[in-house]
Formats: sequence, structure tokens, C-alpha cells
Amino acid sequence: MVNETLILGLSCIAGVVLGAFFYGGLALTVRIGVQSEKPVLIFLLSLLMRIAVLFVGIYFVSGGRLERLLLCLLGIIIARIIINQITGNTKKQKNLTQGVKSASEPG
Repeated sequence: MVNETLILGLSCIAGVVLGAFFYGGLALTVRIGVQSEKPVLIFLLSLLMRIAVLFVGIYFVSGGRLERLLLCLLGIIIARIIINQITGNTKKQKNLTQGVKSASEPG
């Protein structure tokens, strides 16, 4: 029982690590890609590498068990929230959404 609880906790932590790699890599790719002469290549290679690492990580963490898979996915969502807070993307998204709403309103 204790071992299973520990494994479930580690599954969630592994999900946070995988999510931090995925979303942190995305933030880094955007910073580098917008200044690059070949942004398509950088974005494509980054996407393929991040997805490959994420899928392989999820496969090994889950071990064919649904509860491990769900906790790993929860960890990935937690990492997304943390990375958004660190990079400040939530404020930018809110401002962008408000700008779109005000631009679409007749006035």
C-alpha cells in the first residue's frame, strides 16, 4: 500500500518534470525562434523533440496503469500553470482577449 502511494506520488512529480520540459522548451523556442533567420526549422525540430520526450516519458511513467497515467497528466497540467505564471503569459493572454473583444464590438 505504501509503495503504491509512493509510486503514484512519483508519477505526478514525473508529470511535472515532463510538463516543465515541454512548456519550458516551448517558451525557450519562442524566444529563440522569433529572432532566428529560419524559425520554421527551429519550431519544427523543437516540436518534434518535445513531443517525443513527452510521449516516451508518459509511456514509461504510466507503466500501463490508468491511475499513473492520470496523475502524470495532472502533473503536466500543473507544470503548464507554473510555466505560464513564470513567463507571464496569462497576463498577455488576458490583454489579447480583451483587445479582441473590444475590437469586435461595434462602436
